[in-house]
Amino acid sequence: MADREDIIELINLYGLAMDTQRWDLFDRIFTEHCDADYGETSHWTDRAQFKSDFGSFHELFDATQHVMTNHLVTVNGDMASAHTYGMWRLIRHAAGDPPVWDGSGYYDDQLVRTNGGWRIAKRVARVVFWTGNPKVQSPMEEIEFKLDLFSMRKDRDGNSLNFLKAIS
Repeated sequence: MADREDIIELINLYGLAMDTQRWDLFDRIFTEHCDADYGETSHWTDRAQFKSDFGSFHELFDATQHVMTNHLVTVNGDMASAHTYGMWRLIRHAAGDPPVWDGSGYYDDQLVRTNGGWRIAKRVARVVFWTGNPKVQSPMEEIEFKLDLFSMRKDRDGNSLNFLKAIS
């Protein structure tokens, strides 16, 4: 149970890192060469670039709030899998009315135990739902908003979600 609690704490630390824009905390959350897949056009394999890009993107917002829920964790020695639902609110008054973009989705993580504790080595993050003003997350008016939504029902056979593979 201690490993499970440590992993949940780590995943919750991600939400705090996002909302405080403390990108240095990513060093405690992700491995140096993490594979962070946030969708078709947002994929990193280098923590330093991941931190830099997230910092630039989140600079736009007046405030954010990230909530992590429904933690499922399985540990197998020095490897672990976790599946977490996430909800977020991005606030940017300059984007107009309403000044918010709300979303929800999930994080499907593979973790490794390191000398510094558990770290996320691979993350697949998918948006399931969003509402609000898409201009909140666009730095320029002329950028076309495109977002691929994902339903976990597409993985009924358990072939793409890491957590389902880990518990099979």
